[in-house]
Amino acid sequence: MKLLFCHDGPMTVDKYGNAYPETFTEEVLSRYYNVADKITMLIRTKVIDPKHTKTSVANMENLKIAKSPNLASIKGQVFGNIEAKKTLQKEMKNCDYLIARLPSNIGFMAVDMAQKLNKPYLIELVACPWDAHWNYSLKGKIVAPYMYLATKSRVRNSKYVVYVTNEFLQRRYPTKGNSVNCSNVALTEFDETTLETRLEKINKINKKSKIIIGTTAAVNVRYKGQQFVIEALGKLKKQGYTNYEYQLVGNGDQSYLRSVAEKYNVIDQVTFLGPIRHNEVFDWLETIDLYAQPSRQEGLPRALIEAMSRGLPAFGAKTAGIPELIEPKFIFSNTNKNINEICNILSGFDKKTMISQARRNHSESQKYDKRIIEERRSNFFKAFAQN
Repeated sequence: MKLLFCHDGPMTVDKYGNAYPETFTEEVLSRYYNVADKITMLIRTKVIDPKHTKTSVANMENLKIAKSPNLASIKGQVFGNIEAKKTLQKEMKNCDYLIARLPSNIGFMAVDMAQKLNKPYLIELVACPWDAHWNYSLKGKIVAPYMYLATKSRVRNSKYVVYVTNEFLQRRYPTKGNSVNCSNVALTEFDETTLETRLEKINKINKKSKIIIGTTAAVNVRYKGQQFVIEALGKLKKQGYTNYEYQLVGNGDQSYLRSVAEKYNVIDQVTFLGPIRHNEVFDWLETIDLYAQPSRQEGLPRALIEAMSRGLPAFGAKTAGIPELIEPKFIFSNTNKNINEICNILSGFDKKTMISQARRNHSESQKYDKRIIEERRSNFFKAFAQN
């Protein structure tokens, strides 16, 4: 059986067409190989020199990368639509069924074409396009209503939908068809010694201790929200609280966030660690004291669940699936009141609270056991492929 998978991407490739997937890892691709012998990914590509990446090359034996124009840009919409449709028609004829990951422009086009050709398709809804665009820029606010309605209509009419949240995306983008909630996060190890180590670390904290806050996210995307935590540190500093350090793990141009840190006089409290290999992130999580998920666009954040699995007390924005993971008192709003709210949350993390949250978050993360989630996803995919 042949599967066509469509998403805007990008996918990193070399000049020979080999893929170096950062998001669609071999582990993620294995989900689709459960129902397909061969996979074609129609996706925007970014060509790199393999010498300049730490990402491993994908097994290309049963994987094909078909290039899609960048339909998210104005230029792409004007000049890329015809090319995208030609490529999509060719690949759609050669596949048995389609999986479209939404929100994505090529995904919208693929769903529409699958309906016309009566080709079986499934939608994976991994984020809220309204939040993503409305909180991005002025241009994003113009695009947000279209993306919202385009996603809502296609999800509503799909016979099969996989949601990454438990409740949020289901409420905002309901479907008349069959659905299942399967987070893209799938943890494989749950070790009680991890919690014991965390509790020992918390118990060593005193009034003079430095409290290290951490966030894993691209540092050049403003809707990731690190600037709000930085501004809150500035306000706390004016109140005499300077024992916080904010460590940022992630790729991208750091200049904007550095300018925010300089503006609020906390550049000495903000540390940019750059990208870290995923298998090394857990070691870093062991070294910090609090995890922050301040983003204004999410599905169900993998980084937050992974932090919780290390027994980390956490706080985050009232965005998408974040409130499904963290208790309400540790959630701040996406309004101009959020800086005060972040300050209050940070001030409220005394030792007793950190211990209770470490226990609670460690326990909550166990709901994302890979065996349970992947079995649920696999059964849903197989039901889709058999109909």
